[in-house]
This record gives sequence, C-alpha cells and structure tokens, in this order.
Amino acid sequence: MNLKQELQDLNNKLDKFRRKLSAAEGRGDEAVAMQFKKEIAAVTKRINSVKSQNSRQLSKEGSKITSLAFNRALTKQEQADLGKLKKSVKGLVVVHPMTALGREMGLTQMTGYAPNKF
Repeated sequence: MNLKQELQDLNNKLDKFRRKLSAAEGRGDEAVAMQFKKEIAAVTKRINSVKSQNSRQLSKEGSKITSLAFNRALTKQEQADLGKLKKSVKGLVVVHPMTALGREMGLTQMTGYAPNKF
C-alpha cells in the first residue's frame, strides 16, 4: 500500500473514532470513551509517522533530482509541447511547482532537470 492511501485510510479511521468518542461521551459511557481516546492517540501517532516518512521520501527524491548536472526553467513553448521536449532530451525530469515534490524543492516555475545541457 502506498503512503498516500495509507494516510487516507488512517485519517478515515481517526474520523470514525472521533465520532464514536463523541457518541460515547454523549451517552456517558466512560469505559468506551477511554478506549476510543487510546485508539485516537495510536492512530494520530501512526499518521505522524507516515507523514514524516512521506516527507523523507520526497526530500530524498528531490535531492536525487537536484543532483542532475543541468537545470533551467522551461519556456511557455516548451511547456506547451512537453512530449516533444522529453523525446529530444534524454533523461529529462520535469518538476511542476504545484506538485508535492515541487513544493518540497521550493520551485516557483516549471523546471527541467537533465544530466546534460538542453
């Protein structure tokens, strides 16, 4: 299971446990409420773990891409025909600033990374 799906499942569980906790507190059932508080704490801990794992993975991927020898911002014409550009430049990696990787790398423009000049 990939990290995005696991994070989504954990968030769904957390939401379910919170609703059940509020229902148990409404009924005045302290034993069940205490159990759900423990469950919420465990799921929250796991969510934080998955988020940090995802961040490490993005950071690792970003450093791998930035280690490529050449990079530059892509022009509007190149962006319009990315397929042609990718076919002409071997090993080109294009990073958009609105993707998770682009935000992690702090990009402001669509940027291409390649092992040699293009």
